[in-house]
Amino acid sequence: MSAFPIMLTVLCVLAIAYRYYSAFIASKVLALDNAAKTPAHELNDGQNYVPTNRWVLFGHHFAAITGAGPLIGPVLAAQFGFLPGLLWILIGVVLAGAVHDLVILTASVRRRGRSLAEIARTEVGPVSGFVCALAVLFIVVVALAGLGLVVVNALAESAWGTFTVAMTVPIALLMSFYMYRFRAGAIAEATFIGVVLLVFCVVIGKPVAESSVGNYFYLSRSWLIFAVAGYGFIASVLPVWMLLCPRDYLSSFMKLGTIVLLVIGVLIVRPELRMPALTQYVHGGGPIIGGKLFPFVFITVACGAISGFHSLVASGTTPKMIDRESDIRPIGYGAMLLEGLVGITSLIAASALFPGDYFAINVPPEKFASLGLEMRNLPELAQEIGEQLQGRTGGGVSLAVGMAQIFSSLPGMRSLVSYWYHFAIMFEALFILTTIDTGTRVARFLLQEFLGRFYSGFDKADAPVASVIATAIVVTAWAYFIYTGSISTIWPMFGIANQLLAVVALAVGTTTIINSGKLQYFWVTALPMLFVATTTISAGYLAITVLFLPQGNFQGYLNSALTAIMLLCVFIVLGDCGLKWQAKFRRRLA
Repeated sequence: MSAFPIMLTVLCVLAIAYRYYSAFIASKVLALDNAAKTPAHELNDGQNYVPTNRWVLFGHHFAAITGAGPLIGPVLAAQFGFLPGLLWILIGVVLAGAVHDLVILTASVRRRGRSLAEIARTEVGPVSGFVCALAVLFIVVVALAGLGLVVVNALAESAWGTFTVAMTVPIALLMSFYMYRFRAGAIAEATFIGVVLLVFCVVIGKPVAESSVGNYFYLSRSWLIFAVAGYGFIASVLPVWMLLCPRDYLSSFMKLGTIVLLVIGVLIVRPELRMPALTQYVHGGGPIIGGKLFPFVFITVACGAISGFHSLVASGTTPKMIDRESDIRPIGYGAMLLEGLVGITSLIAASALFPGDYFAINVPPEKFASLGLEMRNLPELAQEIGEQLQGRTGGGVSLAVGMAQIFSSLPGMRSLVSYWYHFAIMFEALFILTTIDTGTRVARFLLQEFLGRFYSGFDKADAPVASVIATAIVVTAWAYFIYTGSISTIWPMFGIANQLLAVVALAVGTTTIINSGKLQYFWVTALPMLFVATTTISAGYLAITVLFLPQGNFQGYLNSALTAIMLLCVFIVLGDCGLKWQAKFRRRLA
């Protein structure tokens, strides 16, 4: 089947959803009002609360929420065929994911930029607030470990990608000082300088990697973990305007530009989807994901359809920088629709590979030999790219190969397949690192809020000692999971944690809608909450009993315990919210 009609349908559905459904929620359910004073103006401190241009903030928010999930999840889920992932992403992002982001961002903006846990405490009760804070801390550490593992695997022994990603840090610092200190407000000039320098680094990345200087950028897995952890620590501690926001804004140009180019490439090249709509692995026994289509496809494809991690960004850095409430709609709903598009383009790129090539990349060679499949284009591609591609598990390499095949099929691009492959690897790393930095900062806020209940003053966002201590704890925790885990253990944990957090956020969002007097619209968040809860709780139970406990080692027992704790926390929050809703409905009917 050609990808051309699929891409056209997807673009039309997303455009219609933004035009009508997001407008309905923004005006009827949330009643966004530009006359309301946002926290960025009310609490402006030049550090975390800073009024920010809507497009700069859109770039930061999109870069922060769009990490490994929409890139890797759909690629791994292609094991089941292209149809399940396609339907889940398209329907999920419109009715669940974008709604989730829009509602939580609005709730946080109207509560002085407070976190999801604090919103739960004030809107539901102290029990939900405490349990939510505990659950979020568990979940965000696991989520950051899942994201970090993918970027470590993508950059391992890739000097070109490591060099280009590393150069975004000094470029972002230059941009921040230029538009906030040297030429205050000169956003267009800073953007031009940043984009030109970024393109320049991409172009010279290959010769740098091939020179003696490139030896300094060939990092082992261990050193990459230290480097990523160090970057996450620094980005979390520095003022938001200095590194995090301009770097994410800069990275968004690379992200959006590549996605637009990939969409255009699909429309021009019209690649055939060689992966069938459904494979024999929908019944289980797959070489990548051992579980059945239901419920494992819903935790494998996480971020492209709905992502609980987004609630941390939507109640973390972004609400503290919203200039006016009308900016919430494009940033909350619009950015998530774009992430859904990222997920679908990733799925198309992976499904355009021959099944033999796809599985040869994503499973170990000894397991591939038992599948009875033959490689088609992979040996030739490996020779052209100059790297070993077989057995490069994790999804990142197969996505890069799929993207390289589409780009190199454009007119005049056939001889540049090696360039496109390494460009795709760098593109993936940029995607993920911008979530690492924001996620670490958000986790630092959460930990400070949590510990602030026991230590007075610890919850102040601008407290330097508290910031350093909280950041060090968070970074050490997720770096440990990266160091000791693998894609087969961390990704299921990441998917379950991510979707359980989405359930919590939708439950809290439903409560805020009911408490605001919009009881008739509670279904907007309640229906997707019920669906995601059903699929994720089922997956959590099966993961414990089928994936983790049978390992019979410390890591398996630890993963089982963490998953059980997260499930228990979600049950407590849902029960507490349910009691709150019941009381509201009884008053309404009385």
